[in-house]
Amino acid sequence: MKNIRSKLISIVVPMYNEQDNALELVRQITAVAQSNELEYELILVDDGSKDQTMARLIEAREMYDKSGEHIRIIEFRRNFGQTAAISAGFKFARGYVVIPMDGDLQNDPADIPLLLKKMEEGFDVVSGWRVNRQDKALSRKLPSKIANHLIGKITGVHLHDYGCTLKAYHCDVVRQLKLYGEMHRFIPAIAKWSGANVTEIPVNHRPRIYGVAKYGLGRTWKVMLDLLTIKFLGTFSTRPIHIFGGMGLLSLCGSTVSALYMIYLKIFEEMSMSRSPLPVLSAMLMMMAVQFMLMGLLAEMQCRTYHEAQAKPTYVIRNIIESDKIAQEEEDTDDDQCR
Repeated sequence: MKNIRSKLISIVVPMYNEQDNALELVRQITAVAQSNELEYELILVDDGSKDQTMARLIEAREMYDKSGEHIRIIEFRRNFGQTAAISAGFKFARGYVVIPMDGDLQNDPADIPLLLKKMEEGFDVVSGWRVNRQDKALSRKLPSKIANHLIGKITGVHLHDYGCTLKAYHCDVVRQLKLYGEMHRFIPAIAKWSGANVTEIPVNHRPRIYGVAKYGLGRTWKVMLDLLTIKFLGTFSTRPIHIFGGMGLLSLCGSTVSALYMIYLKIFEEMSMSRSPLPVLSAMLMMMAVQFMLMGLLAEMQCRTYHEAQAKPTYVIRNIIESDKIAQEEEDTDDDQCR
């Protein structure tokens, strides 16, 4: 069992127009961290708030971190969205474990020790599950259940609550992540595809007291489109010819069957092809087959350029067994280490 509480814990909180929650949020997180004797850093990301959120965060830092060692504030020039804010927090996090959570006080900071305790069992990702979710049924809970079911089916990683921001990640999971769109919710699936051990535990969810919810039904279609992107990247990012080539072969088979049937009707049934759609269908499917094959080849070339230009490997290493001397030499030359 790993002793995680003795290591640095990074808590990342994206905030947008949460002026009424900022002070209390920082107070609660600080109280939980200190009462559990955690070595921690709190990274607060102001996502271009239009109210007094930034001023409240500065005030909270002066009140609850007089030494200036535990709280860092990142201010965006404008609103870039929750995924961008979380991504920025991940980039600046130095901890062995990184824990994102919402800034609206609906996630309970008291659950942080529970996440850490579960991680000590050897998990790389511990996802929060809002069993008793305090949100509106039609606009929030029902779409969330449908989305969680679809995400589980498509990704093969079954969690009850992908939308819960409160999660704990080993630093190796988030260090190299590049997040776009609404993809922060898919991190457990991305991590699982990379070989991480993923689990979930029930967490407390509180009703919103101050401010208004930033999300509704309008983001559902964005999540679905991002889900298609994630599925493609997770399954075919290093072998795009397999999907485009497969579609090309399917079109080629359709073209062949259509052409053979057309020939059969012409020879044995003496049917005129002047008014039949079969010649056009055969030609169209053949052209589609060629286009899909060419798209697959171009995608393969782009894939190789992407990985080779950035020296980006197509694999993920869990552990290396080697002599202490070699390991120390490599550690001395690596500036991007988890603490």
